Amino acid sequence: MSNESPLLSFEGITKDFYGTVVLKDVSFTLGRGRILGLVGENGAGKTTLMSVLFGMPVISETGGFSGTVKLDGQAVSFRTPFDALDAGIGMVHQEFSLIPGFTTTENIVLNRESVKPNPAVEVFGERMSVLDRPKMRARAESAIGRLGVKLDPDMLVSEMPVGHKQFTEIAREINRDNVRLLVLDEPTAVLTESEAEVLLAALRNLAAQGISIIFISHRLHEVLSVCDRIVTLRDGRVVKDTDAAGVTVADVASWMVGRDVDDAGRKGAARDLPGAALEVENLWVDMPGETVRNVSFSVREGEIFGIGGLAGQGKLGIPNGIMGLYPAGGTVRLHGQAVTLDAPRAALDAGMAFVSEDRRGVGLLLDESLDWNIAFTAMQIKGEYLKTYLGGLVRLRDEKAMKALTEEYVKLLDIKCTGPKQKAKELSGGNQQKICLAKAFALRPSVLFVSEPTRGIDVGAKALVLDNLRHYNRDFGTTIVMASSELEELRSICDRVAIVDEGRIAGILPPGAPLSEFGLLMAGQKVSEEVQP
Repeated sequence: MSNESPLLSFEGITKDFYGTVVLKDVSFTLGRGRILGLVGENGAGKTTLMSVLFGMPVISETGGFSGTVKLDGQAVSFRTPFDALDAGIGMVHQEFSLIPGFTTTENIVLNRESVKPNPAVEVFGERMSVLDRPKMRARAESAIGRLGVKLDPDMLVSEMPVGHKQFTEIAREINRDNVRLLVLDEPTAVLTESEAEVLLAALRNLAAQGISIIFISHRLHEVLSVCDRIVTLRDGRVVKDTDAAGVTVADVASWMVGRDVDDAGRKGAARDLPGAALEVENLWVDMPGETVRNVSFSVREGEIFGIGGLAGQGKLGIPNGIMGLYPAGGTVRLHGQAVTLDAPRAALDAGMAFVSEDRRGVGLLLDESLDWNIAFTAMQIKGEYLKTYLGGLVRLRDEKAMKALTEEYVKLLDIKCTGPKQKAKELSGGNQQKICLAKAFALRPSVLFVSEPTRGIDVGAKALVLDNLRHYNRDFGTTIVMASSELEELRSICDRVAIVDEGRIAGILPPGAPLSEFGLLMAGQKVSEEVQP
């Protein structure tokens, strides 16, 4: 490595929110044309640190920060994200911020469109300028070319696959004239494995052109494959700052959580379970991108039943259809009683609960407090956490009971928050996921569906979520149906695992079956009849 001065330096960054310290004396540097992996559990301080760098209003509105941020050796303190953009810092967030009705080109050059003069400008001013579309397209193609990916400049964002949207976001940032630092927050979380590989190659391309990159991701193998250096945050402090060479996923995981993480999972002995709790026959579900064609299976009382498979094959459609969120048909029986489909309330009344994969769109009331989020469904379905007056004519929220409920789950699930009255939207993604679990647990369902329960959360939080699912299953007898893209997670916690391929169940295996058999089922090849664990 050369001894040239770093492009970016954090020196002693400290930040607290209402007395809770979230960053403590954070210091590290990033060289020019280098890729730095920033890792840590949810709540470790990654997002807050990037908010400090980017001049997010939440920082100044809560008392600012102490310490110094230096860019090219000069101390900077951006008042707004626009100042950071002007200084050559781009940021691609986990949630897309594209305009669906605009094309790739229009999104890439948004707010920086090329215009050409015309006679009306002389009379009415700049607002009468006409868009120079050929020049805009050339600029977009140039940015796409720098990325080294294939994108159609004229495709509408609404018609794009998810991977192309992510590339469009990055192309928009590098279209700026002076970009020299890119911050990418979980850029591969929504991508397939092949799309992620293309993105990582694109990042190496940009680094080779001299652009520095901060890569934030929970996919540790990707961090190790693309980054030159890794900085690990834990509880708001830098616990490790090291070159990526020679580092293993297990190393990073142990730095993040401060303890050894069992990647192999715990495949317990087969359990002798009683009769069926849930019976599904000839289920079809019309869920866009996750169509279910003809699925039949039964889940035993007290079982953890896994549903796995490749993206888009229908595994997420099964719980969404049974819980009434998408049009569905077929027969579903819970403890022998038929469950009405296409009716979420009927599913809840029957004793089922659902933790959706879409925690922001379906799972949470983002603008409401944590206690309201956790108690809300139990309040609606079971009439709990309410005080009645005048013989039941008046019912008001039982704030004390809601607070006690919330504090119980905050402790049980290790939810990092300021208290029961904090708004759900202010939590990190992993902590939002835990709130969704708490809301479902509060219903005390007989059958709990969980869809992608660990998507987008870090390795330590994943272990905690899985431990709590196991705890509710073993200690309270809750029957759990878990749909997940993470095969190893399914194998670590489930009694049986069904693999879905092209909207149908290709086979059901015990968790200890060879990985090759799961692979064959995912590829649509039948391996053997179901093996009873």
